Amino acid sequence: MATACKHPRVRIVSRHEDSEFVECLECGEVFDSEEFQDMAIEESAEEEESDTGDDS
Repeated sequence: MATACKHPRVRIVSRHEDSEFVECLECGEVFDSEEFQDMAIEESAEEEESDTGDDS
């Protein structure tokens, strides 16, 4: 099973009205920059859960 890319390096490839699209320089995936921000928020929430859940 392939490891999911965390998109550590991205570049803006297009801007259209209220949308901005970025491309991951590692895997080549193109997505809306809002999706990228959502991914970062979800990742930080998962890290916080794992940090607080191990101290039983």
